[in-house]
Amino acid sequence: MSNTTQIAQIELAGTKNGTISVANITEPYGANSGEVTSIGISLVGDDVEWKVHIPKENIDAVIEALQKAK
Repeated sequence: MSNTTQIAQIELAGTKNGTISVANITEPYGANSGEVTSIGISLVGDDVEWKVHIPKENIDAVIEALQKAK
């Protein structure tokens, strides 16, 4: 059974009510599927327009790439 733990909610720059939400999800694709970190983008309110699931094993590489993009 999937379990979601909210980590952070960040104001989305350039919007009035947009947010970036970050959460950890266990078993996102069913029993025995690997844990992921979910990053969701909402332009207005709580409706998520874009979402990405990053496997835990890839988080360090994604952070490194984001630091280079900064």
